[in-house]
Amino acid sequence: MSHAGEPHRLWMPQYWPAWLAIGFMWVVDKLPWAEKRLLARGIGWLVFHVICIRRRVVFTNLKLCFPELSVVQITTLARAHYDALALGLFEVCAGWWARSKDLPAHRVIGLEHLQQALARGKGVVFLSAHFTTLEIAGRLISEYHEMGGLYRDPNHPVFAHFMRLQRAKHMHPPVHFDDLRGLVRALRGNHAIWYAPDQGKRSKSSEILPFFGVPAITNTATSKIAEMTGAAVVPFFAKREADHSYTLTILPALENFPTADAAADAVRINRLIEEHILRAPEQYFWVHKRFKARGPGYPEVY
Repeated sequence: MSHAGEPHRLWMPQYWPAWLAIGFMWVVDKLPWAEKRLLARGIGWLVFHVICIRRRVVFTNLKLCFPELSVVQITTLARAHYDALALGLFEVCAGWWARSKDLPAHRVIGLEHLQQALARGKGVVFLSAHFTTLEIAGRLISEYHEMGGLYRDPNHPVFAHFMRLQRAKHMHPPVHFDDLRGLVRALRGNHAIWYAPDQGKRSKSSEILPFFGVPAITNTATSKIAEMTGAAVVPFFAKREADHSYTLTILPALENFPTADAAADAVRINRLIEEHILRAPEQYFWVHKRFKARGPGYPEVY
C-alpha cells in the first residue's frame, strides 16, 4: 500500500517539509488577491529567468503550435505563461480554503446547458482541458452546481493525501483518473463529471491526431464513455479576464456525438479546445510535454 493510503505515516520527519509547504500555502491564501497577483508575477519572473523549470518544453510547445509567431512573440507568451502558472498555484489555495464570500469576482455563462443535459438523466461529461485556471474553475462552478471530477494524485504522498481530502470537499463524486468503472457508475448515477482528454498517453484509447496541426497522442475515450453511458458531453472553459475576474463558459451539449468514428470525434474535441486556448493562450498548460512519445516516424522534439 502506498504512503498516501497510510495517513499515520505521513507525520514522519521526512514528510515535515511538505507539511511546512502546505502551511505556507495556507498562510499565503489569506493575502488579498491584488497582493497574490503581484507575488505571482514575481514568482513567474523568477521561475522563468532563474530556475527555468521546463522552459525548454514551453518554448518547444509554443513554437510547434504557433509557427507564425516571431521569437520575441514566443518569448513574451512564454513569460506570460509563467505568471499564469504562479497565479494558478494561488488559485489552488483558494479552491481549497477560501470561503465563498472571498472567492474572486466571476460570472457563469450557460449554466442552463448543464441543467438541460442533466435533465436527460444519463449524466454529463463536463468536457474541459488542462488550463492553469483548472482548480479555481472547479471551485467556482461548484458554488452553482454539484460537480464531480476525475483526479490524478501527485507523486508526493503528502500532497496526494492532502489534495484528495481537499478535493473531496468540493467534488461529488471524486473519481480516480484510471477508474473507468467508477466513472461509468457516476455518469449512470446522473452526475456531472469534469473530464479533460487533452493530455494523451499511449493506450488502446489513443491515436496520433493533430493538435494545432501537429501530430500528438490523443485520447479518443470520450466517444467510448459517451456511448457506454448515454451521457451528454457538455464543454466547459474558464478564462481569467483583464480586470482580474473570471468567466466560466458552459456550452450546449455536443450534437451528433459520439459518431462511429472515434478519431473524428477526438479531432472535433481538439479543435474546440484549440479555439478556447486561442482566447487566452498564456493560460493553457504549456509545461506539459504534449508531443512526446509519438513513436517511430516522429521526431523527439523535447
